[in-house]
This record gives sequence, C-alpha cells and structure tokens, in this order.
Amino acid sequence: MEFKDYYKILGVDKQATADEIKQAYRKLARQYHPDSNKSDPNAENKFKEISEAYQVLSDPEKRRKYDNLNNSFNRHRQTGGSNDDFDWASWFAEAQQSAGRRSRSTYQTVGDFFSSGGGLSDFFERIFGSGFSSRQGFKYPPQRGEDIEVEVELTLAEAFSGTTRQIQANGKKIEVKFKPGIADGQVMKISGQGSDGNYGGQKGDLIVKVKVLPHNKVERRGDDLYLDLPVDLFTAVLGGSAKIKTFSGMVKVTIPPGTSSGKILKLKGLGMPKYNSEGNRGDLFLNVQIKVPKNLTDEEKSLFEKLQQLRKENTVKV
Repeated sequence: MEFKDYYKILGVDKQATADEIKQAYRKLARQYHPDSNKSDPNAENKFKEISEAYQVLSDPEKRRKYDNLNNSFNRHRQTGGSNDDFDWASWFAEAQQSAGRRSRSTYQTVGDFFSSGGGLSDFFERIFGSGFSSRQGFKYPPQRGEDIEVEVELTLAEAFSGTTRQIQANGKKIEVKFKPGIADGQVMKISGQGSDGNYGGQKGDLIVKVKVLPHNKVERRGDDLYLDLPVDLFTAVLGGSAKIKTFSGMVKVTIPPGTSSGKILKLKGLGMPKYNSEGNRGDLFLNVQIKVPKNLTDEEKSLFEKLQQLRKENTVKV
C-alpha cells in the first residue's frame, strides 16, 4: 500500500489552518473539476485525489489520525526505510488500540485492515474505512457554487436618493436595492444568488460592486457635497439671497454683505445621506462665484465710474 501525502497533494503546510486547507481545496477543485476538463483523462483522478485529501484534512478526527500515521511514516523514512518495508500492521495495531479507548473502530482485526479495499484509494479505505467503497463508488464532497461578480453604475443623484436595479445573474433577473448614501467602490453581497453548487453544495453569492459616476457640477467628499454658487455682483456687495438647485430641491441661501468670490458657505445637514443612518446627512458647502456684469450700457458704465471715483475719494480721506 502506498502512503499518500495529503498535505503535498493540496499544496499546504502541515500547520495549515482549516481556512487555508479549504481555500487550497477550492482552488484545486475548480482547476481539475471533471466538468471543466472533459478532454483531460487524468482530471477526474486528480480531482478525486484532491477531494480525498480534503476529506481527511478538513475533518479534525481524521486529520489527527492521519498526522499520527504521517509522523510514524516520516520517522521510518528518516531511518532509511521505504514505503515497501513500513510496518503497517504494527502501526495499525497501535492505532486500533488507541481508537478502541475512544470509540469502536471500523476494522476488527489486522486482517480486515489489509483485506478491505476497492474504490479510488486503497490507502484511504484502509485507514479510514469510509467514503470510497467498491459498492458505492467515489463520493464527491459537496462543493459550494461560484460567486458571481457584477459592477453596477449609479449616478450621484441615484446614490443620493437610493434606487433599484434589475441584474441578470445565474439565468434570472434579481432586483437589487441600493440605499441612499451608497458610496463609490462599495461592495454588496447577496447570499445564495450566485452559481449553483455541486453534489449538494450551497449556492454561491452575488457580489455587486458599485461605481458612482462623477457629476459635472457636484463633488462628493465622503458624506459632504461641494457645489459652486453663482452670485451677482450687487448681491455680493450689498447682501441678499440666492437660490441653488440641489438633489433635494431648491435651496435659498443668505448672502452676507461684502461676500467675496471664493468664500465658502456651509449649509449643515444638507449634504449626502449617511449610509444606513436614516435621517442623518453630511453638509453642503457652497463656493461663491461672483458674476461680473457684461455688456454694460453707457449709463451703467458711467455709474460704475462714479462709484469708482467715490471709492478713491473715500480711501484718500481715510
């Protein structure tokens, strides 16, 4: 009987965690799955070998039993022994005695151990006694379905108010709801809407990656919004009010007298909705942009010249 190095088969270290073993198995199972390698006659045997290794190393009790054998076999090789002259009967007798203290063993005698067989791996069948029988054939372990990843583009206005999308995945349409305040780069997971599993395995998930498109006038920084506010020269000088269109409607803004171009006005609580925090919003920042009047009439130009002269005289007096 040939010894099988399950750790080597999965390409993991002997100290590998359960998650590392699972990840290695899934990667190899996808690579060698018979359904994806119909032209490769060796793929099925390789897949069965990978699955056999995972059955052992993913089960704490089987892994402990295998590690015990592995240690004995390595000590045997370090002293110059080989697979052919390893004392399987002695090891089995010790393992049978140890197992008998915990639970009833599959094999009652050493003879049973060496006469059992069938299936893909004689090694597995004789050590663990289940999973590969000549009557039942090979049992594929359950395989979780693949995740399906999609990217969905939203406008900034849709991200502000929330929206829904019909997404085509796994041969059907799935309605996905995007809550107000969702951010660019955010990832949503919809459980059980991915590819079907194999051999009784669970379905994968639908992974939705959100891309919020830039707006031509509004800039988003976290939960805050930034927007230019055009203000005419007279309102900037004398004070007054201005209106601006936002995602939540028209907003009336008070302009203090003497407001200069580039001044930032903060409107608290009028920014982006905070994701999963109903009723809470960031702030809206308005960058004042003064509009200089153009195409002045002769009378208007004369008035500005008089105003300029008056400012000069007042400046000299001061």
